[in-house]
Amino acid sequence: MPRIHLGNWAEDVVNWLTDHFSWLFDFISRIINHAYDGVEWVLGGPSPLLMAGILAVLAFWMRGLTAGVLAFAGFALIDSIAQWDEAMESLSLVVVSGVVALLLAVPLGVWAARSSAASRVVRPVLDVMQTLPAFVYLIPAIIFFSLGTVPAVIATIVFSMPVGVRMTELGIRQVDPELVEAADAFGTPPGKTLLRVQLPLALPTIMAGVNQVIMLALSMVVIGGMVGAEGLGSTVFGAISQVNIGLGFEGGVAVVVLAIYLDRITGALGDQVSPLGRRALARLREPAHGFSVLRYRPRPAVGLSCVVVLALAACGVGVFGDDDSSSGGPVTAAQNVGKGQSVKIGAFNWDESVASANLWQQVLADRGYQPKVTTYDPGAAFTGLASGSLDYLTDAWLPTTHASYMKQYGKDYTDLGKWYDETSLEVSVPSYVKGVKTMADLKGKSQEFGGRIIGIEPGAGETKLLQTKVLPGYGLDKEYKVVNSSTASMLAELKRDYAQKKPVAVVLWSPHWAYSKYDLTKLADPKGLWGPGDSIHDLANKGSGTKLSQVSTWMRNFRLTEAQLGSLEAAIQDGGPDTPAKGVRNWMKKNPDVEQKMAPVKGS
Repeated sequence: MPRIHLGNWAEDVVNWLTDHFSWLFDFISRIINHAYDGVEWVLGGPSPLLMAGILAVLAFWMRGLTAGVLAFAGFALIDSIAQWDEAMESLSLVVVSGVVALLLAVPLGVWAARSSAASRVVRPVLDVMQTLPAFVYLIPAIIFFSLGTVPAVIATIVFSMPVGVRMTELGIRQVDPELVEAADAFGTPPGKTLLRVQLPLALPTIMAGVNQVIMLALSMVVIGGMVGAEGLGSTVFGAISQVNIGLGFEGGVAVVVLAIYLDRITGALGDQVSPLGRRALARLREPAHGFSVLRYRPRPAVGLSCVVVLALAACGVGVFGDDDSSSGGPVTAAQNVGKGQSVKIGAFNWDESVASANLWQQVLADRGYQPKVTTYDPGAAFTGLASGSLDYLTDAWLPTTHASYMKQYGKDYTDLGKWYDETSLEVSVPSYVKGVKTMADLKGKSQEFGGRIIGIEPGAGETKLLQTKVLPGYGLDKEYKVVNSSTASMLAELKRDYAQKKPVAVVLWSPHWAYSKYDLTKLADPKGLWGPGDSIHDLANKGSGTKLSQVSTWMRNFRLTEAQLGSLEAAIQDGGPDTPAKGVRNWMKKNPDVEQKMAPVKGS
């Protein structure tokens, strides 16, 4: 069969849309960003326990006293594990994307229910939306809408909307045709038949669809974290990348609390709007013996009044205050070089990337800037830097590892020079594996290694180089399969196999702390296919290099030695990888001269 270049056609379509409709995508981005910011301001503004009280009253109103108490306990637990801000950011994302999905889904479902032709057109589109992996439409979403909340919201809408359309269509089609015919016989116009007969009877099914749309939206929060969306997705994604079991468990618990709360509230909302549900609620309010107080639910006027009182109390105590996102302490007039300028720094979940990005965050905060570090997959980070969503990227391995990104986006970058030298890329095996010292020695031994080389992120430059050049160069591409996963998964596999003394080949690089923890053999590369050792560079977006000229100047002169980088990475691990800023501050106290060398100012 001839090769069909379907991917090239898709890329051409995306490029054409970007060139001709960028104004539309920018407009959509502004609307979604404003909507998200507004919802997040409301949910994240009150103090955690006060907001937990408001949400608990809603649960009490909808489901009763037990639900209200458990809701408050669940949200208090989220606050106690320091995941409150992230949970409210995720809840804001779910609210915005869920509302937009429903505003699109319900009318489409009504149209499909009332027109067989429309149903035939809509159904295959919904099939594609539901079955296409979310990662696939995240790629054009990043191109169209850049990094951050917007592509996550768009991907969530696409993923969750189909079930809303299907359930709306199903609910209306299940209405007894004889009732519709009777309405028509009495001369009821089609619009009033829909509003007075079909929709009321279809409400239970439609509300079940609403519930599923909300739950599917919540299930997308982790994937949203991969493209820079704030919230629990970022927490869980970071924990996965760092094999941080504790942080991952805490983030997972917060997601579970949100999921249970949203499921119960949206389920109860279906009872409130359905005639059958309202009759059932009325029976619950009738006097009964025993534990009737546990089933008590305030009437809407009472519940709404409680919510309003709590909201007014939140405003009265000034909890909707200023956002203080700065990570630095008081800045003197001489040190206040940044004067509040925003600096967006991208990082990967690689140790040296997290270390360097968070070091710059602390230093720039001490110089009066408002820096923010966000972690991405490498491909997304380089794309975001090119589009201007990021100002700086502190972990570009050049000239070899990230050469493909420089070739694709290099015109949009300013290379600020190297800050670390003498790196290397390699495949490594435990030292107890005998007779394997070079890449060539892997030939004929695939059975010993299970035919696998444990890789890292698919978007990493090292992964591309291994698959396209190194393995074919040694004739290993037919014998071994590179298992792409993540740096964290690779390290977890290495830890497990090393403890069992099993042969394992992993993709690694130097510098890396794994060499100090495990006795490993770097496989030599006699053919030089890995290329010369890379240097680690700082890259700036073209516009940022000019707008933030002082920061760019500092970064051009930035250097770290191997000992400094190793001790910084160790300090971050000791301080808890979920809070790298703590480790950076501890390291800077032990290295007080580093900050002035990185960002020299007079009077410091």
